[in-house]
Amino acid sequence: MWKFLSFLMFGLIDSALAIDVQAPQVYLKDFDTGEVLLEKNADQQMVPSSMSKIMTAYLVFERLKSGDIKLDDTLHVSQAAWQMGGSKMFVPINDKVKIDDLLHGVIVQSGNDACIVLAEGLGGTEAAFAEEMTRKAHEMGAKNSTFVNSTGWPDEGHLTTAKDLAIIAEKTIRDFPEQYAKYYGLKEFTYNNIKQGNRNTLLYKNMGADGMKTGHTDSGGYGIVASAKQGDRRLILVINGLPSSKARDQEATALLNWGFNTFKNYKIFGKGDVVEVADVWSGAEPKVSLVATQNVIFTLPRSQRKELQTKVIYDSPLAAPLKAGDQIGMIEVTVPSKGVYQIPLEVQQDVKEASFFQRINNSVHYLLWGKHSS
Repeated sequence: MWKFLSFLMFGLIDSALAIDVQAPQVYLKDFDTGEVLLEKNADQQMVPSSMSKIMTAYLVFERLKSGDIKLDDTLHVSQAAWQMGGSKMFVPINDKVKIDDLLHGVIVQSGNDACIVLAEGLGGTEAAFAEEMTRKAHEMGAKNSTFVNSTGWPDEGHLTTAKDLAIIAEKTIRDFPEQYAKYYGLKEFTYNNIKQGNRNTLLYKNMGADGMKTGHTDSGGYGIVASAKQGDRRLILVINGLPSSKARDQEATALLNWGFNTFKNYKIFGKGDVVEVADVWSGAEPKVSLVATQNVIFTLPRSQRKELQTKVIYDSPLAAPLKAGDQIGMIEVTVPSKGVYQIPLEVQQDVKEASFFQRINNSVHYLLWGKHSS
């Protein structure tokens, strides 16, 4: 049976390339290939603090996309939202605030009050909205997450994992690229004449960072869900449990730089690329193009590129008739320290069976010269 390649999840890297990490939980992956570059206790449940807010924002983006709400719609500020402690957007009690402003407040200012206004306005109650956060997370595959509130405020049972946060981050970027670009990369936002800077210090560095969300509580420590893009590569990083904001900044910077500098994405074939031109037996056309059925991209340490080997396997000549899309062989890729991966090859275009006289002619040529006539 062929082992078809879809998402390249190869696990941990060679120990010779390892990097020391201080954070109790770490998860670093390549956005495009799914290659996990580094993980440490990535499935261990942890207190996510304000990193929970990326799930809150996701549900708002989803409602905006469906048309249920609009950015100019306003929501009421309850006493519960107004008096909420921790980081705040400083929305006035009983005021009406635009959803657009509330999203800025959640993502840029990490406003707990903004989260509650959104949760109550869209879910009826914060508890109901939190239940929806949990359901949606599980649908995404973030099955080790339970959200009890919309803010990340310490609450019994409010838990997730580094891997789950990475899943939510990746889903946000894929499902809502325009909204992601609009909100998550902003360095500051002013509301009610109060200007606040984004707590994501990576945004202020020249390293391609464009999101997503920091978090801190006494029980959870300092953490960050980070995304950075350099060239055509994007990395997703989640770390948590660090003792200070300085340690969080230093570790996140070091891990992202390590991921970009140590690894590279190597594209062998793109989906639809012609991999081989095959001979056709008894066909109206003597040859047919064989194409890759999907993108064939691997994330590898730069030092291992020369060890990557590719082989095309199929029975030649192919017998007509052939139909576009027929799978007739495979691309076999040997990846250093990972193993052998097989990707289906398919016929690019239809090839009808040759006429009776063409088949006779081809048979004669094959008997005399070991090939059919062209």
